[in-house]
Order: sequence, then structure tokens, then C-alpha cells
Amino acid sequence: MDALGVVLGLALLFGLGLLVVLGVGAVKVAKAAAARISQEEAKARRAFENTALKAKSFARPGAHGQISTVRLTLRSSLDSTRKVLTTGLAEDSQLAESLQLLTRLDAHAAELDGELRTLELEPEAARVATKLPELRERADRITHAAESMRWAAQDRMQRFADDELSRLAEECESEAGALRHWDSAVGAAGAAAPRAERAGISGKRGVSAEDLLGLADLAQRLRKRSA
Repeated sequence: MDALGVVLGLALLFGLGLLVVLGVGAVKVAKAAAARISQEEAKARRAFENTALKAKSFARPGAHGQISTVRLTLRSSLDSTRKVLTTGLAEDSQLAESLQLLTRLDAHAAELDGELRTLELEPEAARVATKLPELRERADRITHAAESMRWAAQDRMQRFADDELSRLAEECESEAGALRHWDSAVGAAGAAAPRAERAGISGKRGVSAEDLLGLADLAQRLRKRSA
């Protein structure tokens, strides 16, 4: 009975541990799925907003249309820079610092976008015309900063690719030379064969005809009989 109780207790503990592990795993999976869904929703919402801004920039004349253009340019610059930095981060960890700076730029851009959105709802055209140049200048500064990081990252990635290609080309040339080593080996063997053949022929010239034909002993016996 005691052994059975121990076995049942261990089985119960194992079952509880398994349930805890499964519960933690399920929570992690649910959180990851929720985060992924949230990211996809944010992307879809931003794409919709960008499409709407593009339509407004063409449909609305005057300063209000210019506000939509400024907002769209600002968003596009930040999105493009984020995409370049995120893509290059897998091969260049130094871009992590650039992404941190971009996050700070995002905060300024979000604040400015809110001000532009408010100004977009302003019915008084004179006030819009007064406030817009200042907001556009701030947008240009943010856009320029984002573009500078994007272009620098692109140049850096291209430089790394060129260096890697140069190293790969050198390795290929070295391997090609190693694969062709049989040219020199065959040439040396071909040169050695005629020398060996000539040496054999010259050696044979120093041997008498009697030795060469195996009649040396017979000739000596005939000389003794004639004597």
C-alpha cells in the first residue's frame, strides 16, 4: 500500500507539472499570436491611413491638401527607413543603435502628425496657411534625419556586400589554381618519360652483341676447342 501511494503521488506530481508546463506554453503561444495579430492590424491600419492621405493630397486643393502631403511624406520616410534598418539588422548588429534613434524620431513624428491632423480639421484657411510652414519645417527635419540613416545603412550594406564578393572572388581564384595543379604534374611526368627512354637506349648501347644475345659463354667454349 505504501509503495502504491508513493507511485500515485509521483504520478500526480508529474501530471500537475505537465499541466503547468502546458499552461505556460499555451500562455506564451497566445501572447505571441496576439502580438502578431496586433502588428498585422497596425500595419493594415497604417496602410489604410496612408492610402487615405494620398487620396486627400490629390482631392483637396490648397493648404489642406498640402497637410496631407506632408503627413504622407513623413510617414513614408520613417517606414522606409525602418524597413531598411530592420532588414539589415540580421547581418549587422550595429544597426540596432540606428533603430533606437529611429524610435525616438518616431515619437517626434507621432506628435507632429497629431498636430497636422488637428490642423487638417481647421476650417479657417488663413490659420492653416500661418501654421503650416512651421509644421512643414519640423517634418522636413525629421524626414532628413530618417533619410540620412537610411542612406547610410544602404551604403554600409552595399560596402559589406562588395567586400564579401571580393573575398569570395579571391577564394574562387585560389581554388581554381588548386584544381589546375595537374597541368604542372602532367607536364613534369611527360618530360621525365622521354629522359628515361633516352637513358635506357644509351645504356643499351654500352652492351656487346654477344651479351645482348646471350652467346658469351658459347663463344668462349668454341675458342677453347680451337686452341
